[in-house]
Amino acid sequence: MNIRQLLPWIAGAALITLPFVYRDPYHLHILILILIWSFAYTSWSMMGRFGLVSLGHGGFMGVGAYVTALLWNHLGVSPWIGIPIAMVAAAVLAMIVAYPCFRFRITGHYFVLVTLALSGIVLQVITATRDYTGGSLGYTPDRTKGSQLWALQFDDKVTWYLIALGVWAAGLAIWKWVDRSMDRYALEAISEDEDAAAAAGVNVTWEKLKITVISALMTALAGALYCQYQMFISPDTVSGIAVSLQMVFAVIVGGLYVSLGPTVGAIITILLAETLRIGFGTKAVGWDNLVYGVLLVVFIIFLPKGILGSIIDRVKAARRA
Repeated sequence: MNIRQLLPWIAGAALITLPFVYRDPYHLHILILILIWSFAYTSWSMMGRFGLVSLGHGGFMGVGAYVTALLWNHLGVSPWIGIPIAMVAAAVLAMIVAYPCFRFRITGHYFVLVTLALSGIVLQVITATRDYTGGSLGYTPDRTKGSQLWALQFDDKVTWYLIALGVWAAGLAIWKWVDRSMDRYALEAISEDEDAAAAAGVNVTWEKLKITVISALMTALAGALYCQYQMFISPDTVSGIAVSLQMVFAVIVGGLYVSLGPTVGAIITILLAETLRIGFGTKAVGWDNLVYGVLLVVFIIFLPKGILGSIIDRVKAARRA
């Protein structure tokens, strides 16, 4: 086994060991946020890399977060049960919206507009049902008086770091699984020419619906984990158009076609938001979205493959040279 094969194992061991060696609470908090958002961004890239540009993932994330919290607060349903229910709810919502689009060949910017409407509708529903969700003021899951494990509420950041690390690794594994499956070739053919793919025997509607549901399930899980970790959610933080745009920005900046691209994008977005918060405080509210928009335009024009994708291309070119 050469050093290239050993490198992922060494990196994995280092990441697992990190919280036991370095226990600064703030830095662990930032790492946990990066891992959770990396998983959310990876879920968006599952669709985006095949030309299925969605602006509705903020809706899926909101469903994951709010359904889990509402089931716990109102019915006493443990997140271990509530999270799968929330994921199924997001998958059903994805099928309700995506199936008619794929069945009637609604593609391109028309599909983007449909998913944009989905994100806005979920945001409006959360805000309108404020008697249950807290509306724009936000929502807090009740603190458990019993087992922290049953309530999925841990005060120890090391525990949350290991959970987030495991979920992040699972996201990369799913990305790799899709990448090595026959579905990848079918979806690439569909993204190039749907008619030609259908003529070659590809079930276009089924393939697109399958990757959409997988992406929605992953996004809902990210929202539920974010809710359980932060113990506070609001429409602005886990739902709506702003969250969807943040996902698009992070993936494109990091690298849409590379498994670790969304992780690089998460590092940039989280550090940018923290820098603005610490440096400018309440004066910088909303600035991160402005910066995201400007950088998104710059990267689409000058670095369409993102930071990591461009670096990999240059390394390959240097090796060939």
